[in-house]
Amino acid sequence: MSSRILFSPRLARGMASATVAGTGVLLYMYTRNVAQADSAAPRQVFGAGPAFLSLQLESAETVNHNTKRLRFKLPEVDSVSGLTLTSALLTFSWPNGSALPVLRPYTPISALDEPGVLEFLVKKYPDGKQSTHLHSLQPGDSLRFVTRIPGYRWQPNKHPQIVLIAGGAGITPAYQLIRGILQNAQDHTRITLVFGVNTDADVLLRKEFDEYEARFPGRFKAVYTVSQPVDGSPFRRGYVSKELLEEVAPTSGDCKVFVCGPPSMENALVGTWRKSGILTELGFQKDQIHKF
Repeated sequence: MSSRILFSPRLARGMASATVAGTGVLLYMYTRNVAQADSAAPRQVFGAGPAFLSLQLESAETVNHNTKRLRFKLPEVDSVSGLTLTSALLTFSWPNGSALPVLRPYTPISALDEPGVLEFLVKKYPDGKQSTHLHSLQPGDSLRFVTRIPGYRWQPNKHPQIVLIAGGAGITPAYQLIRGILQNAQDHTRITLVFGVNTDADVLLRKEFDEYEARFPGRFKAVYTVSQPVDGSPFRRGYVSKELLEEVAPTSGDCKVFVCGPPSMENALVGTWRKSGILTELGFQKDQIHKF
């Protein structure tokens, strides 16, 4: 996991943002404060520039054996994140025993316009310095956020239908986009989620997805596949395979596909410079596929 994060496109964008941001942070903070003082709109904590902001942990909820839901307080009760859909935040810490500081991107799962708070779903990895540090935080502790990392520029109704393929902790950017689309009454995009995990306990956000299927029949569908299901599991057994995608994913030219998961899964789906991926074999063109 650590090698994937170190060389992820999101971390690269975040590092670039942080480098550029450092040279202009004082000017930015001044102009932002002046602009917001003249506006009645809620303060956007993570706007277009850097933040270098320390947020206090309000609560930590254990979700399963290796995942926690962390809820941080924004500086003011009426301030909002200011993030756009598919954005992440670059975090900074210096964990105990680490010779160097650690920078890692995480995607919020709370509504981007929710005032006063910011929530994350964080999976702990055995060799993950930042995820281990985040799991050790107690209410009242703080975490530093460096800057926002913009992602795919979502435009409502640009794509009549999308497929989101997620594996493991890759569900968080998928959930953020799903939530944003379905909460926008003007966005009529149809969504298919394909979520592959190791065990039944790893099917995160199941309650939320069930509610969306009930509220938006015909617009949202979730498909789960579990490689090591328990006896009597309600989920299908297996991986995110070509056969599964042939069954559940539309392959028309107006469909956009978003992928986020472990490197092996992403390589199998998107391909490498040596070999084409499953999505190409199914007829999707390169410009139809986006990796978070």
